[in-house]
Amino acid sequence: SSSQVDSTNTGRVLASDAAVFLKKSGLTDLVLGKIWDLADTDGKGILNKQEFFVALRLVACAQNGLDVSLSSLNLPVPPPRFTDTSSPLLLSGTASNDLPWAVKLEDKAKYDAIFDSLNPVNGLLSGDKVKPVLLNSKLPVDILGRVWELSDIDRDGMLDRDEFAVAMFLVYCALEKEPVPMSLPAALVPPSKRKPLCVPGAMPLIPSAATTKESHQSLPPVGILAAKTPLTQ
Repeated sequence: SSSQVDSTNTGRVLASDAAVFLKKSGLTDLVLGKIWDLADTDGKGILNKQEFFVALRLVACAQNGLDVSLSSLNLPVPPPRFTDTSSPLLLSGTASNDLPWAVKLEDKAKYDAIFDSLNPVNGLLSGDKVKPVLLNSKLPVDILGRVWELSDIDRDGMLDRDEFAVAMFLVYCALEKEPVPMSLPAALVPPSKRKPLCVPGAMPLIPSAATTKESHQSLPPVGILAAKTPLTQ
């Protein structure tokens, strides 16, 4: 209910409160940003009740595989689903294991077909085999470099089936003009790669030499990731 979010009871929802609440939908920051932009019609960083309901409908659309656009608002969708992330479980990292994977089943089937066509060895594709596919997208090399960094989750210079799906997912996002994130959102980490604690495996992007201060700045401000960053690096 919107009363949970509207802590001041002014009939308005501030961006920071809404961001925390919308995070519970398990959608990526990219999608939530788009939803916010569409709902916050006057760009003031505040949603009134009507706009907040628009945001909720768009969350429901995104969770059901529909386009995040105002034209989807007229389509019948089930109500949005939110997990309660205020539980202490989040800090132990177990909650991220329950996040639905951002790669949809039907897309995964497509990516798997491409994966298999590249002749993987022992279920892995080397960088040399993945590179032509990435270059084929005609995206800038620096973007592709980041896609590779994000998708090679276990840092072995190879992509397995799930990591390859992450790479393809990010490429398609970039082709849709969605910015490629600097660190992999929790929802994008394949369930097979989610460590019980989610610290060393899912967050290799902060070099261990980096000071804690810098590593926090490189995370999204409302990132649930911040809770999982080890403070003693």
